[in-house]
Amino acid sequence: MTDLARLLSFAARSRVPGGFGYAGDDGTVLPDRPVETWITARMTHVFGLATILGDPGAAELAAHGVAELRDGPLHDAEHGGWRAATDDDTKAAYVHAFAVLAGATSTAAGVPGGRELLDEALGVWEQRFWDDDEGLARESFDRSWTTPEDYRGANANMHGVEAALAAADALAPTDPGTAARLRTHALRATERIVHGWARERDWRLPEHFTSTWEPLPEFNRDRPADPFRPYGITIGHQFEWARLCLHLAAALGEHAPGWLHTDADRLFLAAAERGWAADGHEGFPYTLDWADRPVVGARMHWVVCEAVAAAAVRYAVTGDPRALTLQRRWAELGERRFLDPAVGSWHHELTPEGAVGTGTWAGKPDAYHLVQMLLLPGRPVRGSVIGALLAAPQGA
Repeated sequence: MTDLARLLSFAARSRVPGGFGYAGDDGTVLPDRPVETWITARMTHVFGLATILGDPGAAELAAHGVAELRDGPLHDAEHGGWRAATDDDTKAAYVHAFAVLAGATSTAAGVPGGRELLDEALGVWEQRFWDDDEGLARESFDRSWTTPEDYRGANANMHGVEAALAAADALAPTDPGTAARLRTHALRATERIVHGWARERDWRLPEHFTSTWEPLPEFNRDRPADPFRPYGITIGHQFEWARLCLHLAAALGEHAPGWLHTDADRLFLAAAERGWAADGHEGFPYTLDWADRPVVGARMHWVVCEAVAAAAVRYAVTGDPRALTLQRRWAELGERRFLDPAVGSWHHELTPEGAVGTGTWAGKPDAYHLVQMLLLPGRPVRGSVIGALLAAPQGA
């Protein structure tokens, strides 16, 4: 079984000057990779969660991440915000959503500088990325914020929803007004993407859009295995959105619209039924086309993690025994096929037959999906993983 303490020890090896680096198969940081903001922010979030749990040494690692995000080479002191990486000046919504998430978790964990990081990251997110007319986030800009990208994406908005809900949970005790505003933003984005586009397409979630939010169903057909913008339907994202709908409903309480539960149900079932063994092999292919045929058959660890997490949250909310059965079935698959017992982390990519693959992901750079999967089952559903840990630190 995957041991959280051992996984955190593996993740700690990615600490480098400037943040956290891209870990290879054995945990050694790959020397030819830059320091990337999304990895640094996700690892800061992971160690912030571990700090809430009281893990020895986690607070110091979270503080390292916060310090580097505030004053390290990824932070742009001249123009504001964060570079995508030490070799990439792009200002991307995706990485800024994780800066907000890192700040939120660090704030909740009491990490020095966490609240300052959260305040800055939220300021950049709301000033530069959030489009209040659309109720969605813009995608990216150049370093000086003068040239926006024409593309718009659901992925960055999904993590923007996650970050907004986490920030709301972190801020609610001291700043309930900001928390309420962030939850409203999360609802607006979810309504556009899930209750709008996904529902209209029989729960096939479009990922890619023009600058005026017209869907681009053929986007990246020639690069279908892209790690962040793959062609077609991304099964793991449908599980993530299904889970976020339930987190959002929990955060809104009696003010939550009924469609959040209905849409979560439909998205979850669509991903489970259309995705599972769609190519005749056990597990979920990375992507499907618009006729539900596999496009990229590789099995990604994060997709299984999100399937398990979505099933766990679904079971906690509905008590549906089928969700518990699926949670256990998919968790067993992950342990059996993805766990690398030599290091305690999971292989990030497998072939459909189960061999280690590298078509999209080499190494083991990301503990975020796996840690959250381990922490959500058995805890009450709140707006975020932060809220769940604060409500029940010991879990099940």
